[in-house]
Amino acid sequence: MRLKLVKQDTNFDFFSRWKFWLGISASLVLLGIASFATQGLNFGIDFRGGTTVRTESAQPVDIALYRNAITPLDLGDISITEVFDPTFGETQNVAMIRIQAQKGEEAVTPAMIRDVQAAMTIAVPDILFVSVESVGPKVSGELIQTAALAVILAIGAVLIYIWLRFEWQFALGAVVALIHDVILTIGVFSELQIKFDLAIIAALLTIVGYSLNDTVVVFDRVRENLRKYKKKKLAEVLNISINETLARTVMTSVTTLLALIALYVLGGDVIRGFVFAMIWGVIVGTYSSVFVASTILLWLGVKRNWTKPDNTAGNQYANIDA
Repeated sequence: MRLKLVKQDTNFDFFSRWKFWLGISASLVLLGIASFATQGLNFGIDFRGGTTVRTESAQPVDIALYRNAITPLDLGDISITEVFDPTFGETQNVAMIRIQAQKGEEAVTPAMIRDVQAAMTIAVPDILFVSVESVGPKVSGELIQTAALAVILAIGAVLIYIWLRFEWQFALGAVVALIHDVILTIGVFSELQIKFDLAIIAALLTIVGYSLNDTVVVFDRVRENLRKYKKKKLAEVLNISINETLARTVMTSVTTLLALIALYVLGGDVIRGFVFAMIWGVIVGTYSSVFVASTILLWLGVKRNWTKPDNTAGNQYANIDA
């Protein structure tokens, strides 16, 4: 017996209260923008600047031990990662300790670096400090601009792709849904003040791709059904199309969420922000594919004279199997 999260003969009416759903989306978008405008984002080291300390020891890197040694110094956001390289020897265990820039300073002061070294030496007696590098606010500001540009270019590329594949109404609906997803994700990070770094930018771009994939599946079925049901109202065709793809949409979302929730619970602090963004993005992206992109398409309308091209046009042998 196959597992079915959605019955095969579903017949939900997704557009009987389309104004209600658009109202909810618009309200959440406005809340996200308001939160971003008033609180801003809790930028991580990537965007705030700071200092990177490269260490090396014969003992295996214990991230929890390293963090417990540095936390009492109250230096704010600290990121610790182990560096893997096939050229390293068996007793060469390398770690990168990244400390955020302190208030009023472009980087961590030499006195603080000495405090970090002293604390780490107590925890790991044979530790060596290979290098210390600082990233100032200017470089961090450039990273913020580059990250924002990457998201904007991704959405612009989606607009062109959907426009060429379907019609401009489809493209506009898909792009509105993507902007909706991105704003809500940034809004929840602003409201909860979760650390926002380059990993979250990667999550945003992944959310754009996931949401687009879901939207294209629905739009493909809409285009097929526009040819099939030429006399039905557009709302009926959209309902039929969404119900036909609903099982696929729900199954994909649920299986993706199962993997993400496992990573969120067991993956540790290093990837927790990224995974949280992905969980939120999958939920919001699934919602927007049905209740935002399709509703925008219903509101704009679409041409109904979908006719199949003449497969013999231009070639008298076009209909002959090779």
